[in-house]
Order: sequence, then structure tokens, then C-alpha cells
Amino acid sequence: MTTPDKTAIRNASTVIALRDRRKDPHVLMGQRGATAAFMPNKFVFPGGAVDEADASVPLARPLPGLCAQRLTEESPRDLAHALAAAAIRELWEETGLMLGRTGDWPSPAVPTDWTGFADRGLLPSAEALQFVFRAITPPGRPRRFDARFFLVDADVIAGDLDDFSAACDELSHLQWVPLARVRDFDLPFITEVVLAEIAARVEDTKPPASVPFFRNDDEESLFLRLQGKSPMART
Repeated sequence: MTTPDKTAIRNASTVIALRDRRKDPHVLMGQRGATAAFMPNKFVFPGGAVDEADASVPLARPLPGLCAQRLTEESPRDLAHALAAAAIRELWEETGLMLGRTGDWPSPAVPTDWTGFADRGLLPSAEALQFVFRAITPPGRPRRFDARFFLVDADVIAGDLDDFSAACDELSHLQWVPLARVRDFDLPFITEVVLAEIAARVEDTKPPASVPFFRNDDEESLFLRLQGKSPMART
């Protein structure tokens, strides 16, 4: 059996759940374990790599058209559906919270990762996800991801926002962190960058027409915008 190359860049989805955005905005975060190969001990948003099966998971509603369009830029193939499904799955697995609509699965053979949705009569729904940031992990790290960050208003999440009892153990200390105090936590650099973008979008509920893209490859790092614009900065 071939051993997977863990240094290869994997597509990934990350979810930024924003609560009470008009009064006292909070974001949902958890702490990675001390022995984790990627970002140990850091406080992060829920997220993870796209699985092959994510592309075939039925969605009750697709991503907003503008977001799906931006996801095709700087990409060799259309991953919008798989990325959206991965975002919903990772949110469910790591926090126990669901993005879904009432509906029947098209087949009785519900994928293992989605039995929790089916048991509650829900289909995953991507209509509330907004593609707001993209970043590729720099070379030399033990894991590398091409991560797409999705913002979602917590009002559309099904169930009790403070009930994390169905979460797996990948993240500990799950909590809603006040946006004004989140930098008091031990955060990865890219998370701080994304948080600045989120802070600027608190009052704007529409999907962004232009999405920041922090691209790192073996030759250079570029800060681009996914709207066909030229690089903003070069390091």
C-alpha cells in the first residue's frame, strides 16, 4: 500500500461561525492538542481536509453563486461542492453543530460521517456559507493545506449553540470568543490575518465580491485577491 505524502498540499475547508454580530460579536474556536502535528496548542476555527466522498454528498442548498464562482479562480477544477460539504462536515465533527435543512437523503445508505444529520432528518445545506479567505500553508511545515475559509452567521445553525456534546475530541476548550478579545489567545499567524478580515465584515452580511488569497509556494509568497486583480504585495 502506498504511504500518503503528508507534506503534499491538501484542499481544506475552515468555518468561522459568527454569533451576535450586531451586538457583541463572538467567534467559535477550540484548541488543538499538544501532540498535534499541525499547529499544536493553537486556538483555531473548526476545519480540516476535504475527503474524496465530500464531492458526492447531497446538499439541500448550494453555496451562493458568487462564492462558488470565486472558488473556481486559481483552481484547476471546480471544488465548490466538495469544499462546502467538507466545511459542514468539519463543523459537525469538531463542534457537534449542524448546518442543514429538513429533507430526506436520496439513498438509504447514508455515509458514516453524515448519520447524525440523517438521524435528525436534515440534509447539509451550504446556502449560508460565505467564502471570505483562502490561504496556502507555507513550505517546510509538517502539513500543508490549501484552505478556504467560510463565514457563517450562527443564527442559521441548527440546535443549541452552546451544546458541544456531540463533538469529537480533536478540539478542546470549544467556546464562543468575543471578537474584541480573541487576540488574547494563542493563535496561528494566518488566523490573526483572517480575523482582521472578519472584523471588517461584521456589518456586511453579503458575500464578498473580492476574496483575499495568501498564496505560498516554493518560490515566493503572494497576497492576491480572487477577482482577477494583480498581486497586492510580494515578499
